[in-house]
Amino acid sequence: MAFQRPELSVILSLYGRMVAAGEWRDYGISMLRDVAVFSVFKRTAENPLYRIEKRPKLRNRQGMYAVIGIDGQVLKRGHDLKSVLRVLERKLIRVVE
Repeated sequence: MAFQRPELSVILSLYGRMVAAGEWRDYGISMLRDVAVFSVFKRTAENPLYRIEKRPKLRNRQGMYAVIGIDGQVLKRGHDLKSVLRVLERKLIRVVE
């Protein structure tokens, strides 16, 4: 399982804005058999702040994209990657204010 180029483009665009705002510093990508994970870190060598997951098996249920917080709580799940990532963009708006 892997992220496609358009999906990575959307994720990296958000990542770049968050790095510029000083919120995020590092990322990691894991590609397992049934899930692809983009992990975001505040500092290197710690638990990820957020995990952006793609699980195609959930495509017909809740949606294959999910944003998961540091505590394992699902913050948003859906069928459209851009709409799922909006939960993180709201945090960027708060940072700028």
